[in-house]
Formats: sequence, C-alpha cells, structure tokens
Amino acid sequence: MRDLLPLPAQPGLPRVPVGDWFAAAVDWLNDNVGPVFDTIDLVLRSAVTGLSAALASLPALAVVLVFAALGWWLRGWRFGLFSLVGFGLVASMQEFPAAMQTLSLVLVATAISIAIGIPLGVLVARNSGVSAVVRPVLDLMQTMPAFVYLVPVIVFFNIGEVPGVVATVIFSLPPGVRLTELGIRQVDREVVEAGEAFGAPPLKVLTGIQLPLAMPSIMAGVNQVIMLALSMVVIAGMVGAPGLGSDIYEAVTRVQLAQGFEAGIAVVILAVYLDRVTAVLSDRSPVARAERRAAKTG
Repeated sequence: MRDLLPLPAQPGLPRVPVGDWFAAAVDWLNDNVGPVFDTIDLVLRSAVTGLSAALASLPALAVVLVFAALGWWLRGWRFGLFSLVGFGLVASMQEFPAAMQTLSLVLVATAISIAIGIPLGVLVARNSGVSAVVRPVLDLMQTMPAFVYLVPVIVFFNIGEVPGVVATVIFSLPPGVRLTELGIRQVDREVVEAGEAFGAPPLKVLTGIQLPLAMPSIMAGVNQVIMLALSMVVIAGMVGAPGLGSDIYEAVTRVQLAQGFEAGIAVVILAVYLDRVTAVLSDRSPVARAERRAAKTG
C-alpha cells in the first residue's frame, strides 16, 4: 500500500488565527474573572453534590417505588408498571447510584437552562433588536459539536461535575429559548389587543395572557431541554462528571461490553421516564385542557 504523499501547498488567502484569538480570550477570562468562576464552581458543585447525596441517602427500593407511583399518577398504571420494572432493573444491575448522579446533573442543568431560557425567550419574542442578536448565537450553539463545549469549561473549572453542568447548560439552552419565543409569537394578536384594550399593563398581559397560552410550546421546550441535557451529561462523563456517562466512558476505554450495555440501558430507561413525565405536564396545562374540552363539545 503506497504511503500517502503530503498535499502540495496551494496559493490562497492567508490563515486567519480564529482559534488562537478564542484561546487568548479564554486565557484572559481565566486570569481576570477567576473569582467569578470560583463562585460558580462552588455553587454548582454544592447543588449537584447535595442533590446526589439526598437521592443516594434513600434506599433504592424506596426511590423506585416513588418513581413508579409518580408515573402511575401522571400517566396511568401502564407507565407506573414500566417505571417500577425499569428502575428495578437499573437497581438490580447495580447502576442505581450512577443513575441518581446523572439525574442530579440533569436536574441542576435543566433548572439553570429553564431559568435562563424562558425569560430570554420572552425577551426575544417581544424585542426584535434582541432577537436579531440572539438568534445567530443560538444557531452557533446548536450547530457547534458537543465535544467543543468541553474544551473551554475544563480550562475554567478543571474536571468533575461542574464543567459537565456548564457544558450541558450551553448545549441544552437553545430549544428552551426558541420554543418560548415561538409560543409567545403564536399567541393570537387579537387576544393580546383585547387585554390591552381593557387597560391591562404589559406585565399583566404577559403573565395573564401570553404565557398561559404559550405554555404548551414552553413545556415542549422544557422537554427538549431535558433530553439534550441528558445526552450531554453522558458525554460530559469524558471530563470526569460522575454518573452513567462516566461508566460508559470507562467501558469504552477498557472495552467492557457488559458494563457499557448495562449503563446504556440505564440511560435509556431514565430518558424515557423523563420524556414521558415532562410530556404529560404539557398535556395537563390549562390551555391543553381547554382545547380538549372544546374538541369534545365541538
């Protein structure tokens, strides 16, 4: 087999060192905004560690029964039975502690993403100037490969759960912003004008009309945020984030087929559970209930 020859140099434009500029910016932030990153590290580490410790302190069987009861209450006995069997299988595979660590990372990252994404989505929907600035940034965040997010956060926060949470927030934020914006923009303009005609101030129009009517779209965004957060948390296992991602990464590096398959099954069960639970919350919104009543009476 012939050795590949190096490609000859081609005349063209000079190299633009965009990557070097980005690395210099990251170094500058690390040198000058270090205390801020230390505070973020402390808060996130405490939140994840505290939630993981709380979940781990309970007997696995008790947590499984709680998940099953919640699934039964939200979606009926079939989903409750699935939750019981699924999480029982996770516990029997000795993956339950790792699954609870992953769940803690997902919940913390999702809470941060929602706290940022919904207000930002409202602002983008109500201000065209902000929308023109934010949309390209969201496009960049969605198209950037997930592994790229891990590089700068390691510089800021070293390894562990904190870089995993930060990278997960960045990766999962765009759907929350976009679907919140979409829901606000899809609210019937005549309904908004009716509220304004009755003298409702802008904040009251937002909280009393636009947000309730946009709730199905917002909850769909929350669902997508959770799903993306779970997928990124697994990838974040490469940088030392604990949980199922760490187990999968270890299985890949050591070619441990059994360990990788069991951790993968645990991820699937957790993903299905979170997806179904958040989907039913959207179905139970006041707007969704009103639409179902209107369909029945119509």
